[in-house]
Amino acid sequence: MLPTRTLGRQGLKVSALGLGCMGMSRSYGPADETESIATLHRAVELGCTFFDTAETYGPYLNEELLGRALKPMRDTVTIATKFGFRHEGGKSVGADSRPDHIKAVVDASLKRLQTDHIDLLYQHRVDPKVPPEDVAGTVKDLIADGKVRYFGLSEAGERTIRRSHAVQPVSALQSEYSIWERNLDDGVIPVLRELGIGLVPFSPLGRGFLTGTSKPAEDYPKSDFRSRNDPRLQGDNFAANMQIAALVREIAEAHGAKPGQVALAWLLQRGDDIVPIPGTKRRIYLEENVGAISVKLTEADISRLDRLSSIVAGPRYTEAALAMVDR
Repeated sequence: MLPTRTLGRQGLKVSALGLGCMGMSRSYGPADETESIATLHRAVELGCTFFDTAETYGPYLNEELLGRALKPMRDTVTIATKFGFRHEGGKSVGADSRPDHIKAVVDASLKRLQTDHIDLLYQHRVDPKVPPEDVAGTVKDLIADGKVRYFGLSEAGERTIRRSHAVQPVSALQSEYSIWERNLDDGVIPVLRELGIGLVPFSPLGRGFLTGTSKPAEDYPKSDFRSRNDPRLQGDNFAANMQIAALVREIAEAHGAKPGQVALAWLLQRGDDIVPIPGTKRRIYLEENVGAISVKLTEADISRLDRLSSIVAGPRYTEAALAMVDR
């Protein structure tokens, strides 16, 4: 069974590894509801009880899936979901964190999740049109109403974190962070530790690249996120980045482990305030990820892995996606 970790100073305890559920409903190939539900149930059996979703995953489909799968065991799991986008015609059409919209999204999410409370509610992306104080104040009201228990931010910068935290304490920041994506090191992580906010890294396996199983962007179907939205898999970048996957694999072999387990172990050993949420819709990969808890990297391993971010070829997102990141 996985141990637990605490996110923030407000009392939120979660499993040391969570499960990112987005890929069960979009972005990474066709959905497989039967296997996805089996994966969710297997996660609970293994003690991986921190589940990450959002209204925009589908949209709506992922929350509905979790609602059906987790209702019988709701008291034993922690569900995180997100607000922050406006949807029209089944697609996201921009940021929207107006207070009335947040409240409407939460009520709809509660119905889809078949629950009376959301354990951790994130602002999915910072809305430049709405002051952080108004967003935090709205979530504070939702906490007072019992609809939400803890407040989180996603891809927020230092200034937004401070302004939000001053109104309603933030328990967790969710952002991309991994061996090859270190954009939080200089500014954000020091602020998180100063304020006692936990870090929930998404894409901790580099969208699969760090496992050594990725293909060039053009080899993925157009429905797959990686075919068009991951510059690190495109053109010459893919070949240049293969040396990173090769070193991760070399270290994994020395430990009798899988490359993905090394990538997760690197994160787990960076602090007890870090809880990665690798995503998968298959039990075989879930079980492999959970096994990372037993991998103990040496200082020499960590030193070698720490240097990899300096040789990454390509940005982590397209320009349009990077424009939505608050830093």
